[in-house]
Amino acid sequence: MKKTVLLSVILISFIAKGFSQKVSNEAIAQQVIQYKNDVRGPYKDIRWFCTDGSIRQPKDPCPNNIGPGVQHARYKDAVVSLGKSNHIYLGQILAYTDKVEFWDAENNQSRLKQYQIDKYLRAIDNGWINEKGQFYRGAIQSEDEEAWGIDFYKWLLAKDENLEMHYFLIRQSLKDIPHNGDDNLSQLMRSQSKVISDEFIQFMDLRVKIHGQPEASDITKVIAFKNKYANQLSVNHKNKIDELVSTMQKFYKPIDIKSLVNKSSLFKNTPIGEKISNFIASHSSETKASLLIPDTAELLMAIRESILDEKRPMARLQLLDLSLKLEEIVFKTSPEWEPENLQQMLTKICYLGMATAGSGYIELSEWDQINLKTPGEKEESLTLETLTSVLENARSLVEWSSSMVKANYQHTVDVYTGFEPKAYGFIDDKIRGSIALYLGENVGELGDFIAKESSLTNKVMDIPNQSSFRGLNPGYAFGELVVVDGSPDDIEVHSDKIYIFQRPPADLKPIAGIATVSEGNMVSHVQLLARNLGIPNAALSDDNLKSLKKYSGQKVFYAVSNKGNIILKPEAKMNETERALFVKKERNEEKIEVPIENIRLTETNILNLRDVDASDSGKLCGPKAANLGQLKKMFPDKVVEGLVIPFGIFKEHMNQIMPNNDVSYWTFLNVMFAKAERLRNEGVDETEIENYQLQELETLRTAIKEITLKPEFVAQLETDFKRILGKDLGKIPVFLRSDTNMEDLKDFTGAGLNLTLFNVSDRDKILDGIKAVWASPYTERSFKWRQKYLLNPENVFPSILVIPSVDVDYSGVLITKGISNGNEEDLTVAMSRGAGGAVDGQLAETYLVKINGGTQFLAPAREQTYNSLPETGGFLKKQATFETPILNQQNINEIRVLAKTIRKTLPKETQSDYDGAYDVELGFKDNKLWLFQIRPFVENKKALSSGYLESITPIIDKNKKISLSSKL
Repeated sequence: MKKTVLLSVILISFIAKGFSQKVSNEAIAQQVIQYKNDVRGPYKDIRWFCTDGSIRQPKDPCPNNIGPGVQHARYKDAVVSLGKSNHIYLGQILAYTDKVEFWDAENNQSRLKQYQIDKYLRAIDNGWINEKGQFYRGAIQSEDEEAWGIDFYKWLLAKDENLEMHYFLIRQSLKDIPHNGDDNLSQLMRSQSKVISDEFIQFMDLRVKIHGQPEASDITKVIAFKNKYANQLSVNHKNKIDELVSTMQKFYKPIDIKSLVNKSSLFKNTPIGEKISNFIASHSSETKASLLIPDTAELLMAIRESILDEKRPMARLQLLDLSLKLEEIVFKTSPEWEPENLQQMLTKICYLGMATAGSGYIELSEWDQINLKTPGEKEESLTLETLTSVLENARSLVEWSSSMVKANYQHTVDVYTGFEPKAYGFIDDKIRGSIALYLGENVGELGDFIAKESSLTNKVMDIPNQSSFRGLNPGYAFGELVVVDGSPDDIEVHSDKIYIFQRPPADLKPIAGIATVSEGNMVSHVQLLARNLGIPNAALSDDNLKSLKKYSGQKVFYAVSNKGNIILKPEAKMNETERALFVKKERNEEKIEVPIENIRLTETNILNLRDVDASDSGKLCGPKAANLGQLKKMFPDKVVEGLVIPFGIFKEHMNQIMPNNDVSYWTFLNVMFAKAERLRNEGVDETEIENYQLQELETLRTAIKEITLKPEFVAQLETDFKRILGKDLGKIPVFLRSDTNMEDLKDFTGAGLNLTLFNVSDRDKILDGIKAVWASPYTERSFKWRQKYLLNPENVFPSILVIPSVDVDYSGVLITKGISNGNEEDLTVAMSRGAGGAVDGQLAETYLVKINGGTQFLAPAREQTYNSLPETGGFLKKQATFETPILNQQNINEIRVLAKTIRKTLPKETQSDYDGAYDVELGFKDNKLWLFQIRPFVENKKALSSGYLESITPIIDKNKKISLSSKL
């Protein structure tokens, strides 16, 4: 009784607050609990809704003279309020919903996605919020929901751009929105097996089989399980198993290919209709999967490529429904196609890839780039290099298809997971219900075959599908393994642990090793830091991560070789050579000392970007400003104007007396470092010393953010701002970029460790931003990275680069080296839409630009939002779709010319002996190239030359011929 009263109080309180503030996840979770136990679920009552807008009692239907109406439930007041405050819509009734509001274009189709997640939760959790409400008679009328669904798709499919931009999402929605009486049997089968295993643990192995490698023979196994455990199963459990068997029998019932087209099919007598008719005529009695799947895949692709040619919305709807039936054919029959040799395996992978693309899991432009083909008729063998290229392309297709699901649904799933943890399984369920499941399985088998032929094998504990692992950065580590199957952003990481993440966190603190399902992109700040510092780094699959969860908490050895093969083993299995790698070293061994003898702290005037160049790096300002000034001299029309606030102005302000203290900010800082060194000499534990330093730095950082800016500095800033940038301070938005003497160096990148403020416009915010940037080198993350890798981290001096914002269409990073192939002459380019692209780990469009011409497409963009920079300051999140590539050929040609000029000219202009690759941040606005930063691309020489890593790197004969008739 007390619990019911408490829940009621929470809901009444929630309603009373109105719509002014968001409801907490904890409060929503309590709502969910109440609705589960309410015989009406999220609904208040049932009414008739008449066509004239009137609402009538349930036993008083709409009179004929005002037209027909529909009967359904009304939402509880708290449900309506939650939609307005949090944009969370529970228990949506379609017949009660406006089509435009349901499509919810302004919020990335959130309401449609919520409807799908709601249906998933109901399937796996006994009705979820309708656990008791599902028996509330009249709440939802299936015929009205289906009629609404047809009307919705007629409206949605009338516009070409909806199909062009949202083919994947629209097609997926057809599995959940009623419109033709079909059920999503595949999802029902998985959810029923999950419910049984959750309640009767012995069913877990069969559940894993049904979720991971489903096939018709599973029916027999489920029946056998019921017989085996007959004495232990309750009547309820036996009934649930019977329901599962019935679902499986319906699902695996052969599709009658003749029924794919009927008298009402609108696409007959059209070009695509002719292809469909020919398919039916050829395969109406075909049962052999190796013959059926290729033609089905080709028809799937044909429908996708030609659907825009058909202009009638209902005909488009019928084609999409047919496409789902064809996908179901491939999904059901794939296990029956068992390749016996390499040629058959490559053929199967090609057609499963084609079916995946035809089903919308990757964009058509991406399929064109992936270049998966069946072996030629006259080909008898392939070189190991060619075969490896096929594997990489096929593996990419698997990854891109998974990332398409995540890109479309992850944000909404994260919102729901905040108050309903079971929602987290939605994306996994979507992937396991797709052709990509079998594509991944076959690509794994191909990877295992190639691993044996090349000796490039992974040794990762005892888990299956090890060929899905691939190394990104070489290195080795020893420490506790931590497997994080969720958001990494709230995880407190430690420098002596090895982490497996779904995706890399944006603000990563020092760690011993890392592997991620979503690698972000190869030139993000996290990846650059890992490469610079010799932190072993790898990519793996979702299934790999789940397989490793049982080892979380164990001490392990982890190594990635120079060729990308991976070792992950328990501490007990380490050999003497591996143990010797971790013999305790002196504190200063392998650390870098940043020279400060030439620093000029006497310069206390603001500098024009035009007046600095690379020779001023580490003297007047940091490398960021110095190098951009150098680029301004070399490419004056590609670099904006700018101001530089040098080290001396920072130091001048730090010499002021610290409030509530009798020493200056600078003295306070140095006293802290001196005490830390004294404690170290006294043998105090390093963790205790670090905690002391972090507490003192927090005090300092807070004080710097409140520091009084000298009037003469502010006056000069206002004068120079207008003189150089053309407008008064606060009248033009700018970037404030931290630029310390301890980043962008030849041996230490420091990428992303300190603060950059985006698009700041307001005068007071710019002044406060200067203080915040000065304080940023003293954050925990920045401090820990410097402490770990630099000999003199206390000698950090920040300057600030102030440049006007450019609201670029897309931006990213150029590395003047082929990272994926190690070729020093090639280029690597990663681009994301909007400002700040690629550097924060976004899933960016990535290319290998080859020196001899041509490009290799390495990855597509998969971010659904991007940053736009309005003139009023701040940034807007805009929505992105993936149907067209970001970069065009003109952009790529210009980047190629830029890289050539940088390689040839920059060392001469700077009189530098640096001969390595460069890391360039750039962007395009209306196809005009803008340059924002250049620094050395730093790789860890120790890792690259490690004798141990060399010893585990196999010598591969790339020209070795592999017969296509080789048995698998």
